[in-house]
Amino acid sequence: MKPVDIKQDLAGNSYPGRGIVIGQSADGKNAVIAYFIMGRSVNSRNRVFAEEPDGIRTEAADPAKMEDPSLIIYHPVRQMGRGLIITNGDQTDTIYDFLKEGKTFEEALRTRTFEPDGPNYTPRISGIVERGEGSFTYKLSILKSCGGDPDFAQRFFFEYAPKAGLGHFIHTYKQDGDPIPSYEGEPTPVFIEGDIDAFTASLWENLNEDNKVSLFTRFIDLETGKAETRIVNKNQ
Repeated sequence: MKPVDIKQDLAGNSYPGRGIVIGQSADGKNAVIAYFIMGRSVNSRNRVFAEEPDGIRTEAADPAKMEDPSLIIYHPVRQMGRGLIITNGDQTDTIYDFLKEGKTFEEALRTRTFEPDGPNYTPRISGIVERGEGSFTYKLSILKSCGGDPDFAQRFFFEYAPKAGLGHFIHTYKQDGDPIPSYEGEPTPVFIEGDIDAFTASLWENLNEDNKVSLFTRFIDLETGKAETRIVNKNQ
């Protein structure tokens, strides 16, 4: 599959749901990470990203409007040594705990399945950046139902070596619908362009205005390990 312009990809889809992008900056100097959330219900839209010492968490923008927190309040991003975990749910903590025990990303996710929110059965999407000396590798995963059948889970894993100016994009939903159809196929190869501010703007400005909620982006300098982060919340 040839890389696509992520701006056009986002602009043409009113509801990709939650999404992860991992790749390498065009100058080859940075690992690039993005995670966004969207929402259709009042409960889903009532969220912001807040920074934590080891990453970010979701929290209610207005606690008085919070209904069921079970699938919408979690740590999407956590640092684990030289690795960075990015997911759309509490499987972040599962991966973190397994890595602490010397186990793998894949082993952790084989203990999990899609979200229990029938009839959508929202996929669990996950990524990890594993940084070495001056370089890195990354993985993506999706856990989803088999055609909406809650009795059958499918687990897919993808592993990548970095290429300057290239990333991979995976999201929970193929498009809007009722029920909402799950993402299909491999992660989409996308061009990574500009510095962190240009990259952040290219995502935020092309997410659907009604449905977008929050966006996290990070550039990690591959030589120094220094991280630069941006967080955009619609509910400021």
